[in-house]
Amino acid sequence: MIGRLNHVAIAVRDLETSAALYRDTLGARVSAPQALPAHGVTVVFIELDNTKIELLAPLGDNSPIAKFLEKNPDGGMHHLCYEVEDILAARDRLKAAGARVLGDGEPRIGAHGKPVLFLHPKDLSGTLVELEQV
Repeated sequence: MIGRLNHVAIAVRDLETSAALYRDTLGARVSAPQALPAHGVTVVFIELDNTKIELLAPLGDNSPIAKFLEKNPDGGMHHLCYEVEDILAARDRLKAAGARVLGDGEPRIGAHGKPVLFLHPKDLSGTLVELEQV
């Protein structure tokens, strides 16, 4: 059901400093920052040959990333994103297997302009998982 790894998301306090580390120190291609008010984050993508790294910084005090950073002051891995062909079929199959979909269970548009869903980390070995329709 899941396809390739789309990205690994890392929560950071300072998006500019973290992006500069990947760009200037590691020599990676880094996208321009993109604010996603519906998700409460600002993101940049580190483009790698085989996947992407998504750096997430809070956009406002009610951001889920702000809450994550309260518990993890140095930041850290936030979630893994896998591609799926049909997000509604994937959601229904996962729910039938007992996985919990976060929010209202309906896909929202993510940073790539495609439908996404998040799955509860307690159902997936302690890892928050994002599904993105390709």
